[in-house]
This record gives sequence, structure tokens and C-alpha cells, in this order.
Amino acid sequence: MNDNVNILVVDDDVNIGHLIKLYLEKEGFSVSIALRGDEAIQVFKNGSFQLVILDIMLPGLDGWDVCREIRKISDAPIIMLTAKGETFDKVLGLELGADDYMVKPFDPKELVARIKAMRRRATPKSQGGNILEFDNLTINMNTYSVEYFGSQMELPPKEMELLFFLANHKNNVFTREQLLEQVWDFDYFGDSRTVDVHIKRLREKFPATAEVSWKIKTVWGVGYKFEVK
Repeated sequence: MNDNVNILVVDDDVNIGHLIKLYLEKEGFSVSIALRGDEAIQVFKNGSFQLVILDIMLPGLDGWDVCREIRKISDAPIIMLTAKGETFDKVLGLELGADDYMVKPFDPKELVARIKAMRRRATPKSQGGNILEFDNLTINMNTYSVEYFGSQMELPPKEMELLFFLANHKNNVFTREQLLEQVWDFDYFGDSRTVDVHIKRLREKFPATAEVSWKIKTVWGVGYKFEVK
């Protein structure tokens, strides 16, 4: 089921790393472990990984620096682990390009569920109906790619899924909680500011201009919508 899916676990706590490895290997994933931030970057560059589980507090380089470096070369989903549970840590990780976060201590079964949800949504679909076209924008969920003003763009999975969901329901307003439920694909108990961070990143990549008739709009006091005039 999960053949050829390689996951890199980065955590200096040997026990946590091996616990995660045990649970993931039971599900058929291949798992490599790095104990240091600088080691993690080298392992990632030398391998082929489809997902990264990344602790924040690491020797060598911290998780934020590792996330930055990985994002320079890959759009592989990143789940960040934090022992602090502070909103600042969570939001910073998401702004650096992480797709999700979990607060220690966590249930390994929940981690597995989140990974499966990410993999399910990242699997290309053979049937049609997954391509949306607007002015100078084509969103293709079959290839997880976006064409914007004639240039190909690759987005991290959660940005892609959020953009597609909003655009596929153009002019409909969704609350943060609804977007968490629909896009994150499971009962998400995290901070709703996760949505705000992803919206911010999408707006930076797809700013509202006079050349297009669409924009990602905030509906104050409610949520967000993909507005098409």
C-alpha cells in the first residue's frame, strides 16, 4: 500500500524517533531517522523522501532552519513537532513552509492518520474534473501543479489543496473551521490560525491584480472565499 514512500524522521530523542519508525513501518512506509538538524539536511539531499517529520528543538540546526533548507529544494510535505505548544512556534513553522504540526506528547496513531490523509490527497487521480481554469490561472490537481500567467508553479500540498478547494467553490465563503475540516481531511484540533498562514502564503504567490477577475478575499468576521467577478 505504501511501497516506495520514504519518510524522514528528524528528532534528537532516540526513543521518539524509534517509536514513530515502528508505527510507520507497520503501515508499510520506509523510514530513515536523523538525530541532528545538519545531518537531516544531508540525509534529505542524498535520498528521495516523500514526507518529513521534523522536530523543532534539534542540535546542529534547529527545525526552523532545516525547514527553510528543505523548502529551497523540495515541496515534500513537512509535519513539525513541538514540545512547547506555543502559537508562535506553530505559526512560524507554517510560515516557513511546513504543512502541519503536532504538539508533544502526541498519539502516534494520530500522526499515522495525518500522514495517510496527506498521502491520500497527494495521490494523482486518473479521472477528469480536477482541472480549474480562470484568467491566467490553471489549477491541475491531477499533477498537483498550477500555471500562473504562463509559468508553472509547484505548491506545497496543503497550499495546493486549499487553493483548489476555494476555487472549486468560487464565491462561497468558508470559516476557518470549515476549511480545516475540508482541506486537512480529518478532525483537526489545531490552531485555526493555520488557515490564516496558508492564506497569507497563497496571497503572496497569487496577488490580486487588475489583469485577473479573481482574488482570494477575506470576509471579515467570517472567513475566506475565492471571489470571481
